[in-house]
Amino acid sequence: MFVDRVKIEVSAGKGGDGCVSFRRERFVPRGGPDGGDGGDGGSIIIFARSGVNSLHNLAHRKLWKADRGRHGQGSKRNGRSGQDMIIEVPPGTLIKDAAHGFLVKDLKADGEQVVAAHGGKGGKGNVHFKSATNRAPREASRGGEGERRELTLELKVIADVGLVGKPNAGKSTLLSRLSRARPEIADYPFTTKTPNLGRVDLHIDKSFVMADIPGLIEGAHTGAGLGHEFLRHIERAGILVHLVEPQPVDQTDPIENYLAIRNELVQYNEQLGRRPEVVCVTKSELPDADRVREQLAQRIERPVLLVSAVTGKGLNDLTRSVARLLDEYGESDYGEGEFGESEHGD
Repeated sequence: MFVDRVKIEVSAGKGGDGCVSFRRERFVPRGGPDGGDGGDGGSIIIFARSGVNSLHNLAHRKLWKADRGRHGQGSKRNGRSGQDMIIEVPPGTLIKDAAHGFLVKDLKADGEQVVAAHGGKGGKGNVHFKSATNRAPREASRGGEGERRELTLELKVIADVGLVGKPNAGKSTLLSRLSRARPEIADYPFTTKTPNLGRVDLHIDKSFVMADIPGLIEGAHTGAGLGHEFLRHIERAGILVHLVEPQPVDQTDPIENYLAIRNELVQYNEQLGRRPEVVCVTKSELPDADRVREQLAQRIERPVLLVSAVTGKGLNDLTRSVARLLDEYGESDYGEGEFGESEHGD
């Protein structure tokens, strides 16, 4: 099951208490204090790991708690520190403070991490309180409390390329043809309800990640048809491949469909309108496909590709066009700088 937003509570471990102890050894009449320090409490660390594709593992557990530190002991023996708890999430996960709404960390890349809750510091043993005027201190400090907070984790799919278009435009079929992804495919709208990812190999040492974003409808920028759920994933796709169905099952006009989806993207986030885009008319085996391609190219005054995931026509042209844009724009920042990011995702 694909889960892209969860709310959890994290509780770091409490620090261990310092120890009050004195040396009690034969032939050492004035041994002095020897109480050890308490160990630090474990912290909660959220770690982005490639291969984790969903927040599903976090959805059924409300509280995540790290180990506490152990108390100090005599003979200057320090307590063991609590073990950190590491929570693995997919790259592209936003960590937000649930109470105040601010962004704690945007874990974009594999290997990035953030300490979501710091463990409490261990207390000091009485050996630290010895002084010239207090040779036998009977005091030690207690361990500090660990941080405790509620977090909202929100996944925005990170992909080099995002497939967009109306429902039933052929996005899932195209993804399955270009990559090893096996999304659900059927001849009715809204087959795809969650993003699917696939890696497209260009040659032995070059590839890109493509995301099949669920189909958009008019009014998506206002939330219609789970529009916000889908649009926030598009924000994290560097290049858009816009698929236009030449003969929509609802008898709508293909060119108007393209313009409507473009308008939804811009209304949601103006930066999406400036993303690099490859426009394709799909299902080239249909009779009207070539005519629609010519009319759309004239309307938008840009080249439009004609492709078919069934016959394979035009797929090489599509991957070459995407590769050229990837070389031209480089790796995107998925939401920063040139591409920008909206605030609709909350």
